[in-house]
Amino acid sequence: MDRVQLLSDRVAAAHLDRSRKRELQRQERIFNARARTVGIDTDALDHQVQEKRSKEEAEAKALKEHTDGLIRSDRTACVLERRQKKDGRLLEEAIVRFRQQFQQPSLRREFDLNDPELLKKQDGVRILPGLTGEDLDSGERARRQREQLRDWSIQQQLELEQAKELQTLEDQQYDRSQLALDSRALELQKMEEEHKRAAAIAIKDFNQALAAGVMKRRESERHKEEENNQADVLNQLQGELLSESPQRVPGLTRVRRDCYKGLTPQQLMHYTNYQQQQAEEKRRARVQQREEELQQDRERLASARAALLQERRQERISKELRRALDNTNTQLAQMQKAQRNFLEKEVYTNSADESYFAQFNKTSR
Repeated sequence: MDRVQLLSDRVAAAHLDRSRKRELQRQERIFNARARTVGIDTDALDHQVQEKRSKEEAEAKALKEHTDGLIRSDRTACVLERRQKKDGRLLEEAIVRFRQQFQQPSLRREFDLNDPELLKKQDGVRILPGLTGEDLDSGERARRQREQLRDWSIQQQLELEQAKELQTLEDQQYDRSQLALDSRALELQKMEEEHKRAAAIAIKDFNQALAAGVMKRRESERHKEEENNQADVLNQLQGELLSESPQRVPGLTRVRRDCYKGLTPQQLMHYTNYQQQQAEEKRRARVQQREEELQQDRERLASARAALLQERRQERISKELRRALDNTNTQLAQMQKAQRNFLEKEVYTNSADESYFAQFNKTSR
């Protein structure tokens, strides 16, 4: 009894612990402003999507396997059904032949009671002497009855033996049909395995041919790249870049860039004079720029003085406005304080304390 009570206490404690954990998790979700306003858990949604996709793939795979199994079962069932129909037809034909051969109406024991030719087969009515009710032919009738009983017994034994033989034949035929069905099932299984093996060999040959084609293509590309590299090296060696041919470009009066050896003295003098001219122009531009900067500085200084005067005037105006605003705020503060004192002392006499607000947001329900 104590053990049962302890087990129940453990179960109750575990249940209470799980409830507390769920409540804490719910409070974290509800009291979290971001999670409550946004309301989307992307990690959980991604996990759910992944689980759903995995479940759909597993269901599709299981459905395909189940469909393949059903197809194989249907094929086997069709073969078994044809075999069963054939066996049933053979059995019915054997039963009909047996009835025609061994179950004729004339061979039945009670046929003499229902024989339509009974009167024709009887001898003429004899008037026997004797007393009324006396049976003069009782001995002969008893003998015929014993013979008839013996014939019935022999016939029953023959029928029993024939039934046993027929049952044996049926069992043998059933065993042969079962063996045939088993062999057919093995043949179907072997055919399926051979088909799978042939498919695997075909896939392997296709992959090998594909790999050989890829290797052949890569080898051809490598040979082509080597030939291109050799042709490029030969062109570089036989070209005019390394031989430094001073020929001019056909149709132009300038020297080729790849065969340029330097400036001539006339060109160097012309280039020096051009540089001195550029330096003089830069010096005059700097002098003009310096004069413009001095003029801009004078203008900025005048603007700064005017802005300083405007700023001082604005500060005086701002001080006066701030002083008036302070007086207005002081009056409003006094009025609000008087109104608050009136509300606290006259209107809101029963105000809520901290214990009233502390009772909220303690649970998620």
